[in-house]
Amino acid sequence: MTERISFESAQTKALDVARTRLLVGGALLAAAFLVVGVRLVDVTIFSDTGPSRQASARSIAVEKRMDRADILDRNGVLLATSLKTASLYGNPTLIVDPKAAARALVGVLPELSEAEVTQKLSSKGEFIWLRRHITPRQQYEVNRLGFPGFQFREEERRVYPLGSLAAHVVGFTGDDNDGLTGIESSFEETLTQRHEDVTLSLDIRVQQILHRELSAQIEKFSAIGGSGIVFDVRTGEVISLVSLPNFDPHEKRKKNTEEAKNARFNRTTLGVYELGSVFKIFNHAIALETGAAKLNSIYDARKPIRAHGFTISDFHAEKRWLTVPEIFTYSSNIGSAKMALDFGTAVQRKFLTDLGLMRRSSIELPEQARPLFPAQWTDLSTMTISYGHGISVSPLHAVTAVAAVVNGGILLPATLIRRDEPPRGERVISAQTSEAMRKLLRLVVENGTGRNADAPGYLVGGKTGTAEKPGKGGYKRKALISSFIGVFPMNAPRYVVMAQLDEPKGIKESYGYATGGWTAAPVVGKVISQVAPLLGLAPIDEGAPDIQRALEINVAASRARGRGIATD
Repeated sequence: MTERISFESAQTKALDVARTRLLVGGALLAAAFLVVGVRLVDVTIFSDTGPSRQASARSIAVEKRMDRADILDRNGVLLATSLKTASLYGNPTLIVDPKAAARALVGVLPELSEAEVTQKLSSKGEFIWLRRHITPRQQYEVNRLGFPGFQFREEERRVYPLGSLAAHVVGFTGDDNDGLTGIESSFEETLTQRHEDVTLSLDIRVQQILHRELSAQIEKFSAIGGSGIVFDVRTGEVISLVSLPNFDPHEKRKKNTEEAKNARFNRTTLGVYELGSVFKIFNHAIALETGAAKLNSIYDARKPIRAHGFTISDFHAEKRWLTVPEIFTYSSNIGSAKMALDFGTAVQRKFLTDLGLMRRSSIELPEQARPLFPAQWTDLSTMTISYGHGISVSPLHAVTAVAAVVNGGILLPATLIRRDEPPRGERVISAQTSEAMRKLLRLVVENGTGRNADAPGYLVGGKTGTAEKPGKGGYKRKALISSFIGVFPMNAPRYVVMAQLDEPKGIKESYGYATGGWTAAPVVGKVISQVAPLLGLAPIDEGAPDIQRALEINVAASRARGRGIATD
């Protein structure tokens, strides 16, 4: 009896131990299933946090780029903003049949390559991008496929509401929303780290007008490209900057074609060109500032200059003695060269440096170039540079320097950011020289090569420029850079407007000429007529006595009047 009781007691203990072990084992197994279940839910439902350490690292990188701030024009018009989008990635560890999954995905996203998707889904990692920035409809269709290895992450997509209109200024971002060009690149930290909007100096209304008029003239004269700038001479603000051809910043997939590279090239800041007679503005300013010449000085322009195997001649030769205003109005290379020799090489180089024509611009764009000038600055260099040959600058360089010549003599750093207060600037010429130059510039539009730039009521002044493009073995006679730099109103300048055409072709209307006076000057006149009211400038009575006195030149320059338009 005692043995039976002992046996039953031992059996009961064994059952209790087994029951306890089963309970513990079941609990551990349930816990394991719970962990796996939570992990699967995390992977399939909350996939935006990433399925692996690699994905988590990418999520952190994306979060750093979220909420990129906006870019606006000076009046608050939106030029660049960000929208939330979904991006598709694959987790190959959850794909059983990569080929079948790829075939199904390409049915929804036909722009993808089935072979490439198959290769990606066959890899060993847990994260591989399949398609960035898909539409909500595409996301819905991918979800309907039912493959757990197709997952999504929320990202930002940069959007440019006005497309190509200000593309060279605004720039664009890459797939990871990093700024690659333009303001997007220059102000990366401001936009992403400080999350501050960037307000530009651009007025998109002016930008649209300049773009339209320049585009029409490029088409009319079959030019290969062109550029234009509107610049505030009192603040240094760039009100408009156009480079053509341009590009749509949304179309990044075309970025490696030659056509796309040409369109992205910013002709206003990255292109440097010999500007021809535009440089006579600086040559005359130097001569008057140094006292090497006065408005009533005269120079012998009867014969070409021959020096060091080169011949300097006039395109529209007067073949007589010319006053300083006549040299400017008729755009005489001979007279300009002789003026330059009077003040000399050292003085020329110093003043061009002071005017910012020998260094990079201050503009807030990464796409800019340094001017090109002679390593050995000889007397011949001095003469040719006087009329814009032998030195190459960007259109922005030229506009910034001209602004200093006409605004009273103060060089202001150019900016694409709206300024509430003008900077101090640096004096480069006297107020007296600036006043004289304003009179000369007005004379060119009234009676000289710039007549086609006139905009009645706005007292336009300016200077034409035409230069042959350099090529292998010398200059190409039929490949021209044709420019006009205008200023208005000349009695109290507010804005500089420049237009430039690259390789325009002569037409019947221009009598076969493709020079600055025929091609670029009309653009400036049309732009001024349209933008002046937008910029708050009322028409001026050009015949008013005070206006006449302000622009009168008291020298015997009557010969510069009534002789018809020269062709430069």
